[in-house]
Amino acid sequence: MPSFLQIENISKSYGPKVLFQHIDFNINEGDKVALIAPNGSGKTSLLRILAGKDASDSGGRVLFLKDIRIAFLEQEYAFDPGKTLFQQIMDSSRQWTRHLDTDHLWQYELRVNQLLTQFGLTDPEKPMKDLSGGEVKRVALTQMLASEADFYIMDEPTNHLDIDAIEFLEGHLRHSRCTLLMVTHDRYFLDRVCNSVMELDRGNLYLYRGDYMNFLQKRQDRIDQYNAETEKVRNLYRRELEWMHASPCARTGKAKYRKQAFWDIKQRAEDAYTTSQVDLSETQARSTYLGNKVINCKDVSFWWENQCYLNRFSYNFQRYERVGIVGRNASGKTTFLNLLTGSWKPEWGGTLEGVIDRGESLKVGYYHQAGMQFKPGQTVMETVSDLHLLGRFLFPHDMLQTPVERLSGGERRRLYLLTILMKQPNFLILDEPTNDLDIVTLQILEEYLLEFKGSLLIVSHDRHFLDRLVDHLFVFCGEGVVKDFVGNYTEYRSFIKDYEKEMAAQAGQAGQEKRSEARPRLERGGARKLSYKEQQELKSLEERLPALEAEKAALEEKLSSGMLLPEELQQASTRYGALLEELDAAETRWLELSE
Repeated sequence: MPSFLQIENISKSYGPKVLFQHIDFNINEGDKVALIAPNGSGKTSLLRILAGKDASDSGGRVLFLKDIRIAFLEQEYAFDPGKTLFQQIMDSSRQWTRHLDTDHLWQYELRVNQLLTQFGLTDPEKPMKDLSGGEVKRVALTQMLASEADFYIMDEPTNHLDIDAIEFLEGHLRHSRCTLLMVTHDRYFLDRVCNSVMELDRGNLYLYRGDYMNFLQKRQDRIDQYNAETEKVRNLYRRELEWMHASPCARTGKAKYRKQAFWDIKQRAEDAYTTSQVDLSETQARSTYLGNKVINCKDVSFWWENQCYLNRFSYNFQRYERVGIVGRNASGKTTFLNLLTGSWKPEWGGTLEGVIDRGESLKVGYYHQAGMQFKPGQTVMETVSDLHLLGRFLFPHDMLQTPVERLSGGERRRLYLLTILMKQPNFLILDEPTNDLDIVTLQILEEYLLEFKGSLLIVSHDRHFLDRLVDHLFVFCGEGVVKDFVGNYTEYRSFIKDYEKEMAAQAGQAGQEKRSEARPRLERGGARKLSYKEQQELKSLEERLPALEAEKAALEEKLSSGMLLPEELQQASTRYGALLEELDAAETRWLELSE
C-alpha cells in the first residue's frame, strides 16, 4: 500500500509545556487510525499541524501523497448563522465543487441531500442559527463525507451526536475505502471503525496494529517493561546517591561527568508509570444519606411552542437505581433533567403540568453540558480543594496552581466534574459527561461511578459507558413519549433490530394473506373464465409476488442498517421506489385476475 502521509521531525510546545518533540510516523492507504492520549497532551494540536491549520515548532515535514483529497473535521465547526444548512454546506465545499461539471455537481448535491436525510436533517432550508449543537455537528459531517475525500482527519467526530447518528457514521466509515486518522473517546466506535491505534504518551508516539483490546494489552506490556527498566535505574540511582554523599566535591573531569550523569539517572528513576496518583482506598465515591423518597413524578407534561417534549410521564425513582437516557438530539432529554432538578423556571418559556415531588433528603449533583463558570486567574486548587479527588482524576501536584483558563477543554470538563462530586450528592445527574474526556479519564470515571452509593441518571451517547453503568433506559421517542427498557444499551439495540425484522416479516406475511383471502373468489362459480394467456399471467404473478416482497423486506433492512456506502444507498433508494410501484401494480393485476 502506498504511504498517504509521512511525518518527519514534528514538535509542539506551549510555553514551558512540551506536547511532543521530534516525532515521526506514516499512514498508509486504507489505514484507519485512532489517536489516543490524555487531555492536554496535544492531540488536537497534532491534527491541526497535519491539516495545515498550525505549524510545527521544529520545522519538520508533513508529506501527503500527491493529488489525494483531504477533508478535516475540527471539533468546532465555523458557520454563518444567516445561511440555511444546505447553503452552508455548498458554500463551504467550494474547494471540492468549484472544478466539477454540471453532472458531477448534481451528483455532489444528491450526496449532500442523502447524507442529510441519513443524519435526520430533513429540512435543508432550516437556518444554521436555529440548529442545536448536535445538528451543527451533523452538518459538518455531511459536508466532510459528501466530499468523498481520500483521507479524512477527524477530531472527536462523535461529540454531541445522538446514538442513531453515531451508528450511521460508524457504519459509513467502516464500509468506506477511505484512509482515516481520528481522535475519539468512543470505545465502541473506535473498535468497529479503526484497524490501528496510535498513542501519544509523554511526547512520544506508539503505534499498535489491531483493535482496542489489543492496544490495552500491548500498552500494558510496554508499561510493564518500562517500569522494570526503571527499577534497574533506581538501583543504580541508590548507589550513585551513596557516592554523591560520601565523595568530596572533586573537580576532576571524571567526577563532574559522574555528577551530571547522576542527575540524569535521578530523573529517569522518578519516571515510572503509576496506575494512580494516590491510594484509591482514600477516594471511594462518597455520598450523603438518601431516604426512601427520591423523586416522584405523576402525569408530568411539558410543551414548548406547541411541541410536546413530555406527555403524562409518571415514575417514582428508587434509591440506588441507575438509569440511562437515550434519544435523538432535541427530543427533550436535557429539558427533562432541568424539570427533575427544578432548574427550569417559568420565565424561560414553556408550559409545565403534573407533579414532581422531591424527597427531603435529596441532594442532587447536576453536571450540565454547558460546563462551569470560573473567575479569571482562578487555579485548579482554588476550584477543587479535595487533594485525593484531584489525584484520582489525574490532576498531579504540579498542576494545582495552574489557572483554569490554561487547561485544555477536556481538563476543564474533568475539573468541573470534580466540583460536582466533591459535594457528595446522593442523586447524581450527568448530562453528556463523556464529551471531551479522554479514554483514561473515562475509565477512572466509570470505576468511580460503579462505587457510587446513590441514585444515578445519565444522558450519554457513549454506548460503552451506558453498558457498564446503567440497569435500565428511558428511551425518548419524540412527541413526549418516554419508554422504559429494562437492560443496557446493547440489549436495547438488539431488541430493536429483532423487532424491526419481525415487523418486516409480518408485512410480507400480510401481503401473502391478502392474496390467500382473495383466492376463493377465483374458485367460485359465475366468474368470468380466464383466457389461456391470462391464466399464464396469473400463474406468473403468483410466483413473482413472493419474490418481490422478499426483495422489499431485504431492501428495508439494508436501508435501515446505516451500513451502506453513498453509492449503494443511492442505488438501494432508487430500487426501493421502483419496487414499491412494481409491487403495487402486480398486486392490483393479481386481484383483477383473481376476481
